[in-house]
Amino acid sequence: MGRVITLDALGTLVALQDPVPRLVASLQARGATVGEAQAASALAEEIAFYRAGHDAAVDAASLALLRARCAEVLRVALERAGADVRAVSRGAMVDALLAGLRFAPYGDVPGALAELRAAGHRLVVVSNWDVSLHEMLRTTGLAALVDGAISSAEAGLRAAAIFHRALALARATGAERDRAGEGPALHVGDSLELDVAGARAAGLEAVLVARDGVPERVPDGVAVLGSLDGLAALAS
Repeated sequence: MGRVITLDALGTLVALQDPVPRLVASLQARGATVGEAQAASALAEEIAFYRAGHDAAVDAASLALLRARCAEVLRVALERAGADVRAVSRGAMVDALLAGLRFAPYGDVPGALAELRAAGHRLVVVSNWDVSLHEMLRTTGLAALVDGAISSAEAGLRAAAIFHRALALARATGAERDRAGEGPALHVGDSLELDVAGARAAGLEAVLVARDGVPERVPDGVAVLGSLDGLAALAS
């Protein structure tokens, strides 16, 4: 019985590879003197800034503006940490920041997604991300394994309503299929607050992916998996 399954991205499908060594190498190649501790502290500030503002990046122009602002936050934080980045232009700082950001699918993800689609489920990635979510899915090879994706920036929503948008997208991609036996929609994610609570508020069932260990208080009725292995059996 096919279902609509929505999936979170970061922490569920993909991991951010350690950006510090790449950032340091990229900045040093551009004439800067930066240590790993300096880069790590500056990146923490940049990431906080990005998380607070990523929903403003709804198209290519606004994404470029957000990246420029993030790069400037990074520069100021590096200088405050004592790094010498005077030789790095604004454009080069953006390039260095992007060079440090690399995402990779967890090892269990490609096989699990392929198994889910083979079973007739429709898969949509739902994530608090800017419009580059689609680019990330393409570069990691995951775009070909799902039926669609929607970011909070595109939806303009970060609450339960984004799930309704995702369900509409999933059902549109499978409109030609017979849905008479379709099971209840299911959301899979790693955050109790954003994924589990948000999905349940929207009327979806929820599965918590706890790759780093099960939290102390999981709501009743929420299945917990250590990876996406076993998700196909759970969804059947």
